[in-house]
Amino acid sequence: MLFQKLELSSLLMKMFENTAEVIFFFDREGKVIAMNDAAKQILNPDILEQMAKGDPRAICLACKGYTNEQELQTCLSCYIANPQDDFSSFQVYLDTSGKGVLPYTASFQTIDEENGIRVFMLRNLTKQFRTQEKLNEKTMMKNVIKAQEDERKRISRELHDSVAQEMLSSLVDLRVLKYMDVNKDVMAKIRQTEGSLMRLLDDIRHLSVELRPATLDDLGLEAAFRTHFKWIEQNYGLLTEFSAELEAKRYEDEIETVVYRICQEAVFNALKYAHVDVLTVRLYEQDGNLTLQVEDRGIGFDMNSRDAKGTGLGLYGMKERAELVDGQLLIQSQVGKGTRIRLEIPLA
Repeated sequence: MLFQKLELSSLLMKMFENTAEVIFFFDREGKVIAMNDAAKQILNPDILEQMAKGDPRAICLACKGYTNEQELQTCLSCYIANPQDDFSSFQVYLDTSGKGVLPYTASFQTIDEENGIRVFMLRNLTKQFRTQEKLNEKTMMKNVIKAQEDERKRISRELHDSVAQEMLSSLVDLRVLKYMDVNKDVMAKIRQTEGSLMRLLDDIRHLSVELRPATLDDLGLEAAFRTHFKWIEQNYGLLTEFSAELEAKRYEDEIETVVYRICQEAVFNALKYAHVDVLTVRLYEQDGNLTLQVEDRGIGFDMNSRDAKGTGLGLYGMKERAELVDGQLLIQSQVGKGTRIRLEIPLA
């Protein structure tokens, strides 16, 4: 037992000297009677000097308040002045040497009631806060994009099921007039109006598909891509050589949306800037990843140039969407050698 106590004492001393946690020992009057190296490293020299002189308020020079149920940073009912309260776990802010005010999770407890010895232990929360901020940003971005897609879906359905149907009904009524006894001028006007309505109806249908293709929700990526590429060819003359090795497999709604939107942006970029008539798109699974590859043999661009065509927001948006599903987006391009965009999304 004696050996175990000696070994435990040795281990506790090693922990006190080598731990990254900040440790202070206070006496009954609030004076710092001991601190480890981690504590010395975070405090400004003038505060250390005040502590060495036995100033019971020296720690207050570094402390910028703790968090309670009413305020983020407060000195009311201070842990030093009110050690009888429960301060077994709380958050405190300290003004550190060279790093400014940092958040710490703290514990302030009496370890020797007879002599009034209390221990103040701190652990830096900066890394945890940054992780939480990134998680919150990612969650917020996911919610924003989901809200956008939901609104696109609603508008798309409304255009298809309401506006387009009403126009189609009006078009049918207009065609009935052609079989009535009307003069040539009226007939010409009817034909002209019929043509305008047909073009407008086509525009509404195309807009509905671009907002949110029903095939993406109903049939999945492969069907949505084939419909989209057919529309691109009919309207812009860009032929897309598409190969899918999924066997009509379905994925989570978020993944399918990300893949579709990134492919859509990549195809439109090639249409606007690559100066090509043919585009290659491949969709397949490999090594546990869903992989999308869009490649053209167009004019390409210098990836290091600050004078690239367009705003660059399209590429930024593609990378942002890829990150939402923990995907990796690789963009390769050389002047005169075309562009390749590769998206890999883990399916685990």
